[in-house]
Amino acid sequence: MNSAQLAFVFPGQGSQKVGMLADIAAAYPIVSDTFSEASDALGYDMWSLIQAGPQEELNLTEKTQPILLTSSVALWRVWQQRSGLKPSVLAGHSLGEFSALVCADALNFTDAVKLVRARGQFMQTAVPVGEGAMAAVLGMDDEQLIQICREASAQGGVVEAVNFNSPGQVVIAGTVAAVDKAIELCKAAGSKRALPLPVSAPFHTSLMRPAGEKLRAAMADLNFSTPSIPVVHNVNAKPESDPEKIKTILFEQIFSPVLWSDCVAYIAQQGITTAVECGPGKVLGGLIKRIDKSVNCFSIEDSAGLDAALSI
Repeated sequence: MNSAQLAFVFPGQGSQKVGMLADIAAAYPIVSDTFSEASDALGYDMWSLIQAGPQEELNLTEKTQPILLTSSVALWRVWQQRSGLKPSVLAGHSLGEFSALVCADALNFTDAVKLVRARGQFMQTAVPVGEGAMAAVLGMDDEQLIQICREASAQGGVVEAVNFNSPGQVVIAGTVAAVDKAIELCKAAGSKRALPLPVSAPFHTSLMRPAGEKLRAAMADLNFSTPSIPVVHNVNAKPESDPEKIKTILFEQIFSPVLWSDCVAYIAQQGITTAVECGPGKVLGGLIKRIDKSVNCFSIEDSAGLDAALSI
């Protein structure tokens, strides 16, 4: 395989767990070095938190976002140490888009760590705790689900389709009553499953626009560069080279749907045959297999996964 056939993808929130990366950190000191760099930027020991927990603190959005970004960057640096193979395209799911931009040299790592902590704070405070909800819907056509969200919203509140993760797997989000109504309508319309997710804010809905405005202000003085590797963006499933346009895309991403199925379709259209999931978990690899079976997936969250990916 050559680099033209390789993509790296970076996970978003939900992949964090106590004890993650312990195996690979023991083998590669650059993992601990990367976490030390991030910890210095934020003023607390991130590595101790992910190794000792508690999980409840790890799940706080303002902690989760910088920890997952740092995890992805650490694994990327391990890959760079071990392999001369450079991917031809990168993509990240929601928060993972920031990881991709760091690894593409478009955004300084410590700037990104501080930025995503702020992003987490902005997202958590945009809608008061208890007023927002998200739910996963399985086994429905995208357009049918979008119409159900319109119907539920017309009865009061806001609910929108926000994560198009794979065919027949879409996440909806909004105000609690509207999400509950949409779940009820989905079940009546024959969805395989429609179940609430354990999150405290309606990410990627129009309700997040105030968070987007704050993020835009936080990015105003940061230096972004043209990516050294194309990064496929969530909002339009296309790469962008202009640094100021990338800032606008990241602003829009907070309150726009994640078009992950379209991102993977774009990647496959570039002739990609192998995707490496660079971060904790194997969620994105599972989604990619459902979107396009022609793309072979690896996860490098541990030494065994890294060795398997290096053998490609």
